[in-house]
Amino acid sequence: MKISDITTAALCASLLLAEAALAQSTTYPSKEAQIKAAVLAAPEAKRSEAKVYGYSDKGEFVVLRTGTNDMVCLADDPAQAGLNVSCYHKDLEPFMQRGRDLKKAGKSFQEIFDAREAEVKSGKLLMPKQPSTLFVFSAPAEDFNAATGDVKGGNLRYVIYIPYATAESTGLPLKPEAPGMPWIMDPGTHRAHIMITPPAKN
Repeated sequence: MKISDITTAALCASLLLAEAALAQSTTYPSKEAQIKAAVLAAPEAKRSEAKVYGYSDKGEFVVLRTGTNDMVCLADDPAQAGLNVSCYHKDLEPFMQRGRDLKKAGKSFQEIFDAREAEVKSGKLLMPKQPSTLFVFSAPAEDFNAATGDVKGGNLRYVIYIPYATAESTGLPLKPEAPGMPWIMDPGTHRAHIMITPPAKN
């Protein structure tokens, strides 16, 4: 075996050990705390009955609560700094689940985009026929208590998926020209969506 091959093998082994150590050192909050924080991204009237995905005490991505309305929420990833949770209309679930599966398989952002674009065009992956909303709620680490799910402040942004829409079909600009102004991202693709980011409170 060449020295370069030995060095590469050693580096890969070190990275795997580091990832394993990180996974073991991550503390996963209780189911109740995860749900409490996750649903903050949803409209208040939809929080109590929303479906919630989160993490088991072993770090497995699981369903924490089976919902009964049209909202699906994702708990915060404790391996990442700060709070970042999201909720979306259930009709977006096939699109979101496909993205999670591809990410788990090690695909890059562009590979995920290209795969879903091809699958939507072929009819294998179905997107909602009507505009569907994703809500994202975030807060810096110093304002978030992961153990209890309590958050001080925080900011919401809104993403309205409208597949294959364009600036011309919606009248929206390709970038915001004022704070909180709606604009369209990824126009003309399966992932076309209207972005609305209100000015941060924090």
